[in-house]
Amino acid sequence: MDMDFKQLAVAIQAIAEEKNLPEETVKDVVEQALAAAYRRDYGEREQEVRVSMNLHSGEVDAYISKEVVNEVENDDFEISLPDAKKLQKDVAVGDKVEIHEKATTFGRVAAQTAKQVILQRLREAEREIVLAEYEDKIGTVVNAMVSRVEGMIVRLELGKAQGIMPKSEQIQGERYYPSQRLKVYLKDVERGPRGPQLVVSRGNKEFMEWLFRAEVPELEAGAVEIKNIAREAGIRSKIAVASSVQGVDPVGTFVGGHGTRVNAVVGEVGEQEKIDIIVWADNASQYIMNALSPTKVDRVVIDETNKRAKVYVPEDQLSIAIGRGGQNVRLASKLVGYELDIEADKVEHAKTGEVQTTELPKQPKLKKKEQLESSLLDAIEEHGE
Repeated sequence: MDMDFKQLAVAIQAIAEEKNLPEETVKDVVEQALAAAYRRDYGEREQEVRVSMNLHSGEVDAYISKEVVNEVENDDFEISLPDAKKLQKDVAVGDKVEIHEKATTFGRVAAQTAKQVILQRLREAEREIVLAEYEDKIGTVVNAMVSRVEGMIVRLELGKAQGIMPKSEQIQGERYYPSQRLKVYLKDVERGPRGPQLVVSRGNKEFMEWLFRAEVPELEAGAVEIKNIAREAGIRSKIAVASSVQGVDPVGTFVGGHGTRVNAVVGEVGEQEKIDIIVWADNASQYIMNALSPTKVDRVVIDETNKRAKVYVPEDQLSIAIGRGGQNVRLASKLVGYELDIEADKVEHAKTGEVQTTELPKQPKLKKKEQLESSLLDAIEEHGE
């Protein structure tokens, strides 16, 4: 099976068009493969061979690089100075010259080797072009289709590229199946042994932000902004929002009329994920209080040095503040950037006279029956003395 160079030239142009690759890239790949084939049929494996192909005529020229020496020991790699001067007058010992050879055909083995090299290099070239295309899309949401599910990993198709979504980037409780169409956040492009691999996510907070950007035009206009997001995908998200325009309600803007905007986001991430939209505050105590919503907070004591805060809540609000499995306080901590300790605010606590760096106004509340009786007995004893 000898190689037909004219047919190969036509194939190069067809491949370039079909795979949307630059013709010069395909030509370069083929020339490298032909150089390998030439070494197999006519030269030595270690020889430096360059091949040039004319795409119009199909002619192939080979150039063998040899070192100029005084005395030739191996004519596959060396050329004498007198012979080198016939090719290039100003050449000197130690220089390298290229010897031109016409390649008319290659044998079956060399042709097969060239074919394998061409296919491999074309795949690599195609992957590099895909890599360059998707590197510009890192940090955006793109459309994808699930190709298969392998244990903890979901493999997806994104146009010409392949992507993976590890377990850590998935939405908890979400089910994936082949041919399913999804929106995904492109996190990174990794180079692997099989070429570039796109790492995508539906579980990170950036995906949540992009979904809101699609629903809230005021974000692009700058009337409102997302200050921070704390997310446990598939369970709960807390989003701190603020307004830069007087009279604009940031929470209402994100929720939308009759909840249309937030419901659209919930429709994408799943109804099992609860989304709390809270007002960002410059005052740390107020921000913490907002972040623990819907909990009623009595007061907040902040340790700025250690970035910790004690949050006192009514006893009947303790479980709400902490949340199932500590979820509410955990997400609030991530959102505000303070380690939060939740405590029940008892009457004895208020009498300790502890130093508070920050305190919210405490709302008066009714005393329990046992506390009223205790206070009455104390007053009678004092009067008796």
